Parts: sequence; structure tokens; C-alpha cells
Amino acid sequence: MKINPKNGIDKVIFGMKQNDVTAIYGKPDRNYKDEDENVIFAYNKLKMRLTFYVEEDFKLGYIVASSPDLELFGNKILNRKISDVKKDLVVKGITKFTQEEFDTFENYFNEENWIIFQTEFDEVVKFEIGAIINQKDEFDWKFPAKK
Repeated sequence: MKINPKNGIDKVIFGMKQNDVTAIYGKPDRNYKDEDENVIFAYNKLKMRLTFYVEEDFKLGYIVASSPDLELFGNKILNRKISDVKKDLVVKGITKFTQEEFDTFENYFNEENWIIFQTEFDEVVKFEIGAIINQKDEFDWKFPAKK
């Protein structure tokens, strides 16, 4: 499953609506609302959780994934040492990370691409990607809106 920075993962693109996603992947294994009333789709087989933002007319704005098939710029990222993953990204000009620690986990956040690598015991265990917010402080939706 290819990660497309600033756009999404695999066939899902930021700005899609729920019916766009179900047309591709079918009905989610879980469908629920979070504390902010955003709609969450969870696909077990894909190991992906999709968030559709209520305040953005339920457009897809955030993805959390933990599939071992995830690839960023042709490189697998899960179950690899974060130092090796970061080395791969230097070639693509992605070098700035904010690091957060909690319990045995660490998050490595790159704001420019709105990506987070979550590690445990120095290995990537989860990946998160969000829609980009532009200079006007609005989401930069990549999926064309239907007229």
C-alpha cells in the first residue's frame, strides 16, 4: 500500500466522502463516531482507520495505518528502526521531525507533510497522515469535489 504524501494512502485521497471510500473498499468492519462527532471507518484487513471530519462536510481528513505493506517512496516503513526510515527520507528532503515521548512510544512528526511515525522500542509500529492545511488556514483537499 503506497503512501502518497499530502494526498492519502493507496486509493484513498483526502477529501473523499464515505461513499467514495466504500465504492473502493466496501463496507468498513467498524463505523462509529468519535467524541467530536467525526465519522470513523475501520478496515481490519487493510489495518487502516479513516476519519471523516464533521466540520468539513464529512470529508476524509486523517488516516491511521499499521499494515506491514505500507510503503513510502518505495520503502517499507513498519517494523523498521526509525533511524533507518529517517535516513530513507533525507533523500526526499524530509528531515525535520518533532519528537514526542509517552510511555514506551515515541512520535516523529513532520508538519510539512503532516505525517507521524509512531515507534515502540525504536521500531515503527504505526503511521498517521493528515490532510494538509494551506496558507489560508483551510484544508487542501486533493479529491475533486462533485458538483
